[in-house]
Amino acid sequence: MHWRTRLLNPEQKPIGGYQSLVTPTYRGSTVIFDNVGAAHNNWRQIEAGYNYGLYGTPTVLELGARIAELEGAYRTFVVPGGQAAIALIYLALCKTGSHALVPASAYGPNRELAQKLLQRLGIEVEPYDPLVGDGIGALIRHNTALVWTESPGSITMEVQDVPSIVGVAHARGVPVALDNTYSAGVLFDAFAHGVDISMQALTKYVGGHSDLLLGTVSVKDDALYESVGTAWDLLGMAVSPDDASLALRGLQTLGVRLERLERSTLQVANWLAEQSAIQNVLHPALPSSPGHVFWKRDFTGSASVFSIVFKKTFGPKDVDDFVDRLALFKAGYSWGGVTSLAMTYPYLANGGEDFSGRIVRLNIGLEEPDDLIADLHQSLRIMVPL
Repeated sequence: MHWRTRLLNPEQKPIGGYQSLVTPTYRGSTVIFDNVGAAHNNWRQIEAGYNYGLYGTPTVLELGARIAELEGAYRTFVVPGGQAAIALIYLALCKTGSHALVPASAYGPNRELAQKLLQRLGIEVEPYDPLVGDGIGALIRHNTALVWTESPGSITMEVQDVPSIVGVAHARGVPVALDNTYSAGVLFDAFAHGVDISMQALTKYVGGHSDLLLGTVSVKDDALYESVGTAWDLLGMAVSPDDASLALRGLQTLGVRLERLERSTLQVANWLAEQSAIQNVLHPALPSSPGHVFWKRDFTGSASVFSIVFKKTFGPKDVDDFVDRLALFKAGYSWGGVTSLAMTYPYLANGGEDFSGRIVRLNIGLEEPDDLIADLHQSLRIMVPL
């Protein structure tokens, strides 16, 4: 063979038997079959074998299997991000004429997806009070195809009575999905509490370092595996094996990070609760947070994100300036990484209370909590009431 041909058809192969603590990063789109008769095109690679990189290389499938094991799920799909996971669930379970319910406290892009895309497809998504509990039954219609839960809520941190919602929804034959990102799939056992589909943004705690975008959709049984998998196949939600490798690495330190983040966050939250400028601290582990009783009953711990509400004597500029004066807290969205973050939400209402301009969401990172408290203190002491 010409040397150019040998470059693409090498006779030398690596020596077998290499074992490592680290999962190899398998990159590739084309899968080689032993013969034409063995060729197939089936997204169910776990059952049918590898056939195309779109459905996951060994690195991606290992990540999915590890998340499924962690959550106690039947199967887990890995997708490009949390929003992709949300879209996949809607499109797998809803069709034109369907009705879905979503908590008013849910992740903003979830609600935007409903308003800007699903509505055009003839799918109605109705917001509901996150603390409705078994009152959800009054909102379920004959065409309700999905009930979303998100516990706690993305900014206002309401902890939902998920078991009650599940019980009522299942009695009416309606599946329940949960955005379980806050708990990293471990602080709240979604499937033990009856949820049918659990999703996470691995961007947050599993990734853990603010350097990747990934999501997962975990299902409880084979029927949902088929429903979600069919939509997943057609939507082409491929993910990078390199990102999957980073997420697998993140899993190795998830336990110690969550433990440290919980301890530091509680220290900061309790300090803020004593400050005269603060009306309320919305942290699920504190009695001042809505749905705290459900957190205490259903969760095994708390995480790094929570919100503070300033008293009404402070206006939006005061609150914006408070964030801008912070040095260790960076102004940025997302959470779950090693760096502390702060962000204002100028247009936000919670039930009958208008939080506009007075709420700040904090993510506590791995800095020393005493340093974070000192940073908050230097900014708070400058604030001047209107």
